[in-house]
Amino acid sequence: MKIIAVVSAKGGVGKTTVTANLATALARQSGKTVVAVDLDPQNALGLHFGIPPRELRGLSRATLASQEWRNACFEQGFGIYVLPYGVVTEDDRMALEAHIDGHPDWLVRHLRSLDLPPDAIALLDTPPGPSVYMRQALGAAQLTIIVMLADAASYATLPLMQRLVQTYCAPRADFGDCLYIVNQVNNARQLSKDITRVMRQNVGDHLAGTIHEDQAVCEALAYDKNTLDYDPSSQATHDFIACAERVAASLAKIQKAAQ
Repeated sequence: MKIIAVVSAKGGVGKTTVTANLATALARQSGKTVVAVDLDPQNALGLHFGIPPRELRGLSRATLASQEWRNACFEQGFGIYVLPYGVVTEDDRMALEAHIDGHPDWLVRHLRSLDLPPDAIALLDTPPGPSVYMRQALGAAQLTIIVMLADAASYATLPLMQRLVQTYCAPRADFGDCLYIVNQVNNARQLSKDITRVMRQNVGDHLAGTIHEDQAVCEALAYDKNTLDYDPSSQATHDFIACAERVAASLAKIQKAAQ
């Protein structure tokens, strides 16, 4: 299994939307099994796949009850599985985070217990900024994707995210690459264009792509769908597909280097 951590230093950058649509695009392009895992207590990832927000099942309750994560997975077709965070009380959330903090192998052990094919891909949606969830995700990932907006705030917090990747990913022999996605790009705004240009200059080939600001993304979520299913011809759909192709190429390179 190849593990991809989708991360951001700040909230509101569309990280969960990127995770859901990349998972869909990767599964359809590659034909491989893809599991989208929600490590964010906001429990929003499942909304992009039509999972009701009041659905209690998820990795949080499964962990606390010492149950297998596979019992909390939702099959979506096309080889896609979704594992929500689930609904828990505040006391249970704190108990879960204490448990995670005391078990460094928590994430890897449970992902292995899903018994997925060897070439499966796991995309991990993480909360913004440092947390026990992000630490576990970065400690397990072979590939990280940093999501940011084309704005000054995202650019200013980028060094924090890069330091976290350097701390938890770079020292590991199985870590392959760090990619970047600039989300909600609006070419009608000069600042958006400028920051996107600076990002291209700074990270070069590590820029997986840009996602244009597109009303189809918001509308898709309102209808409990991912963007690819809601509007296959939208600009955002084409952008997500292009980003998924770049991610797949990076995974193939990592796999070849490991052989």
